Amino acid sequence: MWEARAADGREDELLAHVLETTAPEAQVFRSADAPPRIVVIDPTGRGVPAVAPQLLARPPHEWRFVAVDRRDDGGR
Repeated sequence: MWEARAADGREDELLAHVLETTAPEAQVFRSADAPPRIVVIDPTGRGVPAVAPQLLARPPHEWRFVAVDRRDDGGR
């Protein structure tokens, strides 16, 4: 998962970059409330290529996840 806060007035540009550069399988979300954020969940693991720093209010956060089989209790 990748999450970034857009610089003031740059959310549309950040979203355009993400849509142009991520895998077609990636799910892309934008925040419904302030502050403007973009979230990407990319099952391919490719993630989001480098973003121009002027589009960001701060460096993006990234987390790696693995899918959980809902038929399994995860070893618990």
